[in-house]
Amino acid sequence: MVSRTNRFRGRSRYHGRGKKAGRGAGKRGGRGNAGLNKHKVMTRIKYMPGHWGMHGFNRHPGLRVVNASINLGRVSEIADGDSVNLTEMGYDKLLGRGSIERALKITVSEASAKAIQKVEAAGGSVEAGEDGDSGEWEEE
Repeated sequence: MVSRTNRFRGRSRYHGRGKKAGRGAGKRGGRGNAGLNKHKVMTRIKYMPGHWGMHGFNRHPGLRVVNASINLGRVSEIADGDSVNLTEMGYDKLLGRGSIERALKITVSEASAKAIQKVEAAGGSVEAGEDGDSGEWEEE
């Protein structure tokens, strides 16, 4: 039996594919994302919403506020004496995860309500910020 390719030899110019179909990616309208703004625009609108353009936003690094926080369980591990100054250690905020068994006097810029509650339950105290800020928002 003669193969399909051999059957077209000498008789046909395009081997039964039409003029453009046999050349490169002609029949599919280009390779990949070719023509997304021209002949494949409806495909883009239907199946690729939000394909072009910028999405979301990035704040300027100078405006970002990143707290260096530490949990209460870690503070109880690293505390040497009966008082700890977390601001000098480079921490901004005290969080309430973990447990504390002894009375500590902790100095820090901000502290969560749960952390303050746990420290006071153990007999210690939290000195938060210069103006006694406990990390809570106040109505003005």
